[in-house]
Amino acid sequence: MIWPDAIRKKLNIQHPIIQAPMFGVSTPEMVSASVNAGCLGSLALADLSAEQAVKLIRETKKLTDQPFAVNIFAHNIPEITDSLRQKFTKTKDFIEQLAKENHLEVELPDLEAMKVSSYHELIDVVIDEGCKILSFTFGNLDDKSIGKLKENGVVLIGTCTSLEEALILEKSGIDIICVQGIEAGGHRGTFNAGEIPHIGGLSLLSHVFDHVKVPLLYGGGIYNARTLLAAKNLGAQGFQVGSLLLASQESALQPFEKERLKSVSEDDIILTKSFSGRYARGIRNEFTKALDSSDYILPYPYQNKLTGELRKMAKAMNNADFVNIWVGQSIHPYSKESTTNILKNLIIEVEKLQ
Repeated sequence: MIWPDAIRKKLNIQHPIIQAPMFGVSTPEMVSASVNAGCLGSLALADLSAEQAVKLIRETKKLTDQPFAVNIFAHNIPEITDSLRQKFTKTKDFIEQLAKENHLEVELPDLEAMKVSSYHELIDVVIDEGCKILSFTFGNLDDKSIGKLKENGVVLIGTCTSLEEALILEKSGIDIICVQGIEAGGHRGTFNAGEIPHIGGLSLLSHVFDHVKVPLLYGGGIYNARTLLAAKNLGAQGFQVGSLLLASQESALQPFEKERLKSVSEDDIILTKSFSGRYARGIRNEFTKALDSSDYILPYPYQNKLTGELRKMAKAMNNADFVNIWVGQSIHPYSKESTTNILKNLIIEVEKLQ
């Protein structure tokens, strides 16, 4: 068998390829299409409320009766202090003025109006909705939540961006570890939001493989057979793809965002905290340039909530300079085919090389 068995059998999937849980990009339709390719679909719940999460899970269940993963943000919520309040006001004013100078009239929410959700309220949702695979990022789950999920037969997939994080996950009893390379698009899964390890993905994968015993899933830069097989040769038993599916039929990206991908260059792709307050890899634009050179970035999730309305308006106006388009470093033709076809073509390509 050319495909590694550990993750394939544990997740009960034909091929150990996982569609990355890209919040704002992946959809119930993308999850279903991934399942139809014999892979694992991932439904991104991020830090949604329990009610929103239930709605998305049930929408996905209408499209497939096969197992799929749900993904949450295991983040800490910073305490609201006087210092944070003051910085919030200054940041809000700065962003509103920046938007106005760029012909976007937007009124951003006040701090008191923000609904900030903890991942803890999603644990019962996962169990009550019968979800049997839970992946998470931004940190580790607390021991009580891990115990509760395991008692209900939920397979846990944690994300690491360093060996230290991998060892923490293994010690906690996490079933599968996703090694996220620095190349990967979207948010870094780093436990410490303020600092990120600058470790190349394949170097990190090899290092983690030498030190942990649980099966490893690798994500970061996989877009064809050669990149997937490189990860396999370094110990990965599962392969997570995200940027490969950005322009797919089921992607939530708007046509103008998919069009922007066609002209993306190496110099365009950066790590930025500008939109959410946590490092994420995506396309540089006027907003990232203005914010990354300023003092107006709040900790997650406050920055993320603050910029939400701006991004929504910019998306409605087809303005690529004020939306976040997350993308990894491996630039390739971004196929507009269905997710099913994209993944099946990847599988065929891999099997031809074996």
